Amino acid sequence: MLVKNWMSKNVITLGVNDSLPTAAKLQKQYSIRALPVLEKNALVGIVTSGDIKRASASDATSLGIHELLYLTGKILVKGIMTKEPVTVLPSMGIVEVAQILLKHKINSVPVINEDKRLIGIITQSDIFKVLISLNGSEMRGIDFCFQIQDYPGSIKEVTDIIRSHSGRIASILSNYEKAPAGYRNVYIHVFQTDRQNFKSLKEALLVETKVIYILDYLEETQEIFET
Repeated sequence: MLVKNWMSKNVITLGVNDSLPTAAKLQKQYSIRALPVLEKNALVGIVTSGDIKRASASDATSLGIHELLYLTGKILVKGIMTKEPVTVLPSMGIVEVAQILLKHKINSVPVINEDKRLIGIITQSDIFKVLISLNGSEMRGIDFCFQIQDYPGSIKEVTDIIRSHSGRIASILSNYEKAPAGYRNVYIHVFQTDRQNFKSLKEALLVETKVIYILDYLEETQEIFET
């Protein structure tokens, strides 16, 4: 999963000499939390919703509305932007970008090419879309979570049971977080399974594997077997 396949290419930007009201208007109009700032087509900064709030006049001020509008109109983007913002390349992986967002506690990051020109932006929402795509959740079905022993072929033993009951597998994910030593957690999304097959499938899985939970998006039910 590469950045270039998930980033937004039509980026709303600001110029260094744009005013604070302009930035606030664009943020509200397009419902975005970060606006890259350009100078002579080069990325020189970024303005976030937090920057705009901090730069805006306090509600507690005794100034009149016209005075406030005049003063905020004098504030330029170059005075409130974060200079030299964190950036990523289009060839980077989505997981690496997610780690960058967490590390810097930011909601989005500009994407630049080798010439350091802005070519896109990738946001938390884009990361969520990737997660949904990886899970296969757009194909509504059933999520299974298993705790299985970590040896070659252990996942295949589970998938063979699912396929033997005519279950179609949309995705398989796994991790070791909070799993005992020698085990892993495996998450499998199954779709296009009729209810009769699902009943026998569930019975077989409960006998042959350690099922942690089953989330049935078709029947909107949850079964938690382990916490």
